[in-house]
Amino acid sequence: MGGTNPIEGVIAQAALRLDKALAEASGLSRERIKALMGEGRITLDGKPATNASAKTVAGSAFAIAIPAATTADARPQDIPLVVVHEDADLIVIDKPAGLVVHPAAGNLDGTLVNALLHHCKGSLSGIGGVARPGIVHRIDKDTSGLLVVAKTDLAHEGLARQFADHSINRAYLAVVSGHPVPPAGTVAGRIGRSTTNRKKMAVLDDMSPRGKHAVTHYKSLKQLNDAALVECRLETGRTHQVRVHMASIGHALLGDPTYGRAHARLRPILTRLAFARQALHAAQLGFIHPRSGEAVHFTSQLPEDMRELIEELDR
Repeated sequence: MGGTNPIEGVIAQAALRLDKALAEASGLSRERIKALMGEGRITLDGKPATNASAKTVAGSAFAIAIPAATTADARPQDIPLVVVHEDADLIVIDKPAGLVVHPAAGNLDGTLVNALLHHCKGSLSGIGGVARPGIVHRIDKDTSGLLVVAKTDLAHEGLARQFADHSINRAYLAVVSGHPVPPAGTVAGRIGRSTTNRKKMAVLDDMSPRGKHAVTHYKSLKQLNDAALVECRLETGRTHQVRVHMASIGHALLGDPTYGRAHARLRPILTRLAFARQALHAAQLGFIHPRSGEAVHFTSQLPEDMRELIEELDR
């Protein structure tokens, strides 16, 4: 197979699952092994390996053809970044509101990915066979705060596993309309595309076959005039999760153009401050470092626009 980086070896132990044995021998994750197997890029004793659950035979020779990373479609751009932490494997960014994470229709450049391609200068995760920053999670364009990006395949796979098993520690700060009652609680409900507006997400019936299970724990930190500063801790990471869940209990985020309108008494304040985004900030991010195995935790202070909003509502 042309344009590949081969890994070859011999399976030492019998009666293991093939994907587990190959993962241990190659250093790749089992998910990556299964994906490469599905692409026909793994052979066992010269024959294509297709059954991940097959039991191994000691002494079998394997070959894994990892596709060489191709050039990313996005181009590097010298866009300033606030770097909270960086090492050989990953980088933690404090993203400002207004910065799109990934190029897409309507935002083909000027994104976080463009900035990372310039900043990392080729030291990027190649998961999926594409030379690009390892975006393992996203926050909305108009949400500010912490985002971790993988620079190596090891980091990408390790972080992806933690996001998949919901072990990432994430806390958001939001300014919501009204005063939640009770002041602390849990919102659980499947989140999926709205049946009435395909551009919106919605809380679906628990028996619905659509959508994904989502859990948000909220706690009021400060009561304001007709509003509250709320901390939201996520068990899951669904699209627009905090925005949808808080709106579903009658406390939409201030400034959110999609999921709620501010109380009439609050609109003049939002207009005066020119506050035109959802009041949401990713304030805390914690995970196990994929290489060192150590628990790491990062925090980000509220940005100026949200501090001004809170001060105005507290008068």
